[in-house]
Amino acid sequence: MTQGASQGPMVWTMGAQPPASVPPPGAPSGMPAGPPAGPPLHLPAGPPAAPPAAPPVQLPEDYTPTARDLPVIGRTDTLIDHPVVLPVPEPATSPDMPGGMGPLYVVGDVHGFYDELREALAAEGLIDADGDWAAGNARLWFLGDFTDRGPDGIGVIDLVMQLSAQAAAAGGYCKALMGNHELLLLGAKRFGDTPVQSGAGTASFQAAWLLNGGQKSDMDRLEDHHLQWMARLDAVMEEDGHLLVHSDTTAYLEYGGSIEAVNDTVHEVLTRSDADEVWDLFRKFTKRFAFRDESGSQAVRELLDAYGGNRVVHGHSPIPYLLGEVGAEDGEGDGIAVNGPHVYADGLAIAMDGGITMAGKLLVVQLPLTG
Repeated sequence: MTQGASQGPMVWTMGAQPPASVPPPGAPSGMPAGPPAGPPLHLPAGPPAAPPAAPPVQLPEDYTPTARDLPVIGRTDTLIDHPVVLPVPEPATSPDMPGGMGPLYVVGDVHGFYDELREALAAEGLIDADGDWAAGNARLWFLGDFTDRGPDGIGVIDLVMQLSAQAAAAGGYCKALMGNHELLLLGAKRFGDTPVQSGAGTASFQAAWLLNGGQKSDMDRLEDHHLQWMARLDAVMEEDGHLLVHSDTTAYLEYGGSIEAVNDTVHEVLTRSDADEVWDLFRKFTKRFAFRDESGSQAVRELLDAYGGNRVVHGHSPIPYLLGEVGAEDGEGDGIAVNGPHVYADGLAIAMDGGITMAGKLLVVQLPLTG
């Protein structure tokens, strides 16, 4: 289906605003009462503020937000010096053919790092010095997670929307997938502190958004057209034998047996705008590491068998976690240096989250991998 299409009107408005008293993320006294079921999250520094009037928070037991101290597996068999290159079928249309599409690029998790995104796109010749599309008929896919933790999530969304229009006018395209942080921001804006049934106690989108690095400046600048754009993003897509998803999970299979079915179901959930239903979708999209261990290749094949493609390309889980080590968020320490994507699960999965939020790298890569 065409990205952004849905079976009904997307009704995401600026209603149900979060309470004005919510402190900036990271405020020590603004943490919700009751720790989450998972590991503690690292929050950016911020001035003290009064705690929000919200019920105690207990996140689901299988909730796995990105945190620098998230449990890792001490193993070295996944370490690579450079991406493993496997044969990938040639596209049905060649860039050299009249009317053929240009090269395919993917972008990992951005998380509000606007300046780093522009630098990475410019390094690949996709934008010019003014930040405008410069890649002709090239194809560019973002794998989701545009906001939270970094300083300018709304700037990132505005840039992606701008490039989408400019690329289409030039004969190419720029598209984006739904990440768990898009669901989180949509829920925080629409439902605020409305209690949701988390399966492990009381939770709310607003509290989860703060715990996951939600930036007050993003919330203040969020407008209706941003909400409408995010709500229409697809969750799964296939390009040139690459199955593109945000999260390294098989939870997509719970929403449909085809790419079109999954995308339609996700859009329908968001259109119905039921807080518990959206929370369940968000919770499942936070799952990770399905492809990392001994059964990882089988999990990848389940997705490929259902949706097509020869490889899964995903973001969501930072490469240092997948490699069994955690880098320091302040740029110090002995974390693994990320220089490119990580190919694993018997060569069937490509990880694209370079860990920009933890002193890693924002990855923009041309597919298929050539070195």
